[in-house]
Amino acid sequence: MNDLPCLGVVIVTHGSADVIGDCLDTLLASTGVSLTVVIVDNASTDDTAQVVAQRSAAPPHTMMWLPTGRNGGFAAGVNHGLTHLLADPGLDRFWVLNPDTLVPQGTAAAFATHAAGQPFAMIGGRVVYADPPGNVQIDGGIVDWRTGQTRNLNQGAPSDAPPPDPDAVDFVTGASLVASRTFISRAGLMPENYFLYYEEVDWAMSARDLPLMHCPTAIVEHRAGTAIGSQKPGQYASPFSEWFKHRARMIFVRRHRRASLYGAFAFTLAKSLQMMIRRDPRSAEAVLRGGLGLPPPKAVRQRLVAGGVQL
Repeated sequence: MNDLPCLGVVIVTHGSADVIGDCLDTLLASTGVSLTVVIVDNASTDDTAQVVAQRSAAPPHTMMWLPTGRNGGFAAGVNHGLTHLLADPGLDRFWVLNPDTLVPQGTAAAFATHAAGQPFAMIGGRVVYADPPGNVQIDGGIVDWRTGQTRNLNQGAPSDAPPPDPDAVDFVTGASLVASRTFISRAGLMPENYFLYYEEVDWAMSARDLPLMHCPTAIVEHRAGTAIGSQKPGQYASPFSEWFKHRARMIFVRRHRRASLYGAFAFTLAKSLQMMIRRDPRSAEAVLRGGLGLPPPKAVRQRLVAGGVQL
């Protein structure tokens, strides 16, 4: 009989052949917990399926390949996996995990047991950079309601920095986020109208009286920037990342704080000007187009078409 705490895990992949193997190798080595892992694939055209097929889960863990047949975005993939896991009444906690993460052995058990018996919406942990190693990427985030811009708590701090006050956290990063069955039953699944960025920020707005928690011992290492060129130390965000991020920021502001639209537009213009000053016109155009609700720049549009994406 399995008396271990249980945790459902959703990993969404798209062109993740270079990272998903290491993620699964570390995740499936987790101890002190029983994992039900679903890898939801958003129409990868690389060798992601073959890399996953080379891995197998041994008891007490199980693993399933769950392709969607399309690339509907991050939240659509998460929801596909959650719908499958929610059918198992033995699961009450669901871990959304990026494929470009590395998982220490005790992290899953920490997530599965933190605040046992207490109601919660989401639990976050500490996400640290894998490259370069040693510093925090995010301990949860806050929203600047004047512009809709988000900020990572403790970003750049040493990995042994004190954890944040959970009451100061507005959202948990989608790179490593545990949601409770109670929260999902009340709030519904993750909103799908963003495609990339801000899905977890929007979702957290539905927490209401359920708290957001932080588990200091639930640590993952994140190979930031491997998929879409997100910003990381020593690397600016790609135009692809910038267009989606600022597009999503404006969708979020329109939905949750329309009074901040003027500030949000001003931030778009200031950010675009900043990139022009640093002589990065492609990123400047991407920020401007995303923030003004315009179609993506040509290079971004070509990448989306190549991936079969229709927004």
